[in-house]
Amino acid sequence: MMIPFLNLQKINQPYEAAFAEKTKKLFDKGWFILGDEVMQFEHDFARFCRVPFCIGVGNGLDALILIFKAYIALGKLQKGDEVLVPANTYIASILAVIHNDLVPVLVEPDLDSYNLSVASLEEKITDKTKAILMVHLYGQMSEAEDMLRFARERQLLLIEDAAQAHGAVSGDYIAGSLGDAAGFSFYPGKNLGALGDAGAVTTHDALLAEKIRILRNYGSEIKYQNKLLGFNSRLDEIQAAFLNIRLPYLQEDNHLRQIVAHRFLTEITNFKVTLPKVENRAAHVFHLFVVRVADRIDFQAFLLKNDIQTLIHYPIPPHHQKAMTAFRKLVLPVTELIHQEVVSLPMSPVLTEEEVSRIIDVVNRY
Repeated sequence: MMIPFLNLQKINQPYEAAFAEKTKKLFDKGWFILGDEVMQFEHDFARFCRVPFCIGVGNGLDALILIFKAYIALGKLQKGDEVLVPANTYIASILAVIHNDLVPVLVEPDLDSYNLSVASLEEKITDKTKAILMVHLYGQMSEAEDMLRFARERQLLLIEDAAQAHGAVSGDYIAGSLGDAAGFSFYPGKNLGALGDAGAVTTHDALLAEKIRILRNYGSEIKYQNKLLGFNSRLDEIQAAFLNIRLPYLQEDNHLRQIVAHRFLTEITNFKVTLPKVENRAAHVFHLFVVRVADRIDFQAFLLKNDIQTLIHYPIPPHHQKAMTAFRKLVLPVTELIHQEVVSLPMSPVLTEEEVSRIIDVVNRY
C-alpha cells in the first residue's frame, strides 16, 4: 500500500466531530468575522508563543507583509531599506520584502542547517541594512540566540518567518518570541494547520500589534473610519475555530514527529543520502524531514516504485524564478546545490511504526 507524503484526512479525522459541533454553534450565532473564535485563538496562541500579542490574519504571506508595512507606518523602516533574507527560502519570504518596496538581500545559508548563520550575515550587512528576516526552515531555529545578539548589537529589526516552526525552541525562546515580530502560516499541511489559508503575527510590541490590527481591517479601528491605507486580511472565524480545537494537541503532535525523525536520523545509513544536521532533536519540530541525494530524480523514482511518495521543497531557487528577474544574475552555489538535491521524506504525527520502518528499509536499499 502506498505511503503518502502527507495524509491530511488521517491527521484531521480526530477533530471532525468537535469541528462539526463548533460549526453548528457558529451558524447559530451568526457572527463570522473577527468574533469570539478569533479572539480566543489570538489569546491562546500568544500564550503558546510566550508573547503578549497575537494578531490573526489571512495567511502567512500577509503576516509578513503586514509586519513590514506596520514598521514602515511606525517610521522604523522606509522604502529602499535592505532586509537580509535567506536565499533558499520559499519565495513568500522574499515577496513580503518586495511588496513593501524594501530591498531583499539574498544571503547564502549554512549547508548543515539550511538556515542563516551569523557568519553569512556578516558578509552582507551594509549601512542600508535595517532588518533581518530569519526563516526557521523545516522547523529548526538555528543560531537563534546568536542571531538575536547580532541584530541587537547593530540595531537591526529581527523578524521571524516561523511558518514551518510552530512550537520549535532554541534555549529560552520559542518560535514567535525571539525577534521583534514573527509571521506564522496555518496552511493545512503545517504542524498546526487549518482547513484553508490562515496566518498570524506574534510580537512583544504593543504599538506594532495595534498597527497590524488596523492594517488587516482596511486600515480601520472604527467601521467606516480609515486611519491607514489598509488591507482585508482577517483570520476567518471558521478557520480560527478549527485552530482552537487543534492547538492543545500541537506539542503532542510535534513530539510524535520528533520520534519519527529520531528513527530516520539513527536508522538511515545509506551513504548516498545526506541526512539533516540537527542541533537539538527535542527543539526541532520537523515540519519537513529533508535529505539530499545527488541523483534525486532516480531516488524519487526508486521510492515511488516501492510505494513511498516524496516531494521537493523546493525545486527552483527564488533567484531562478521567472518572477525574480532582477536577481537572475546572482551566483549562489550553496543555495543552488540545495535546490538541486533536496528531497522531503514523508513526515507527520500519524505515520505508523510499520510505515516508518518501511521508509527506512527502502531508503537504505537505494
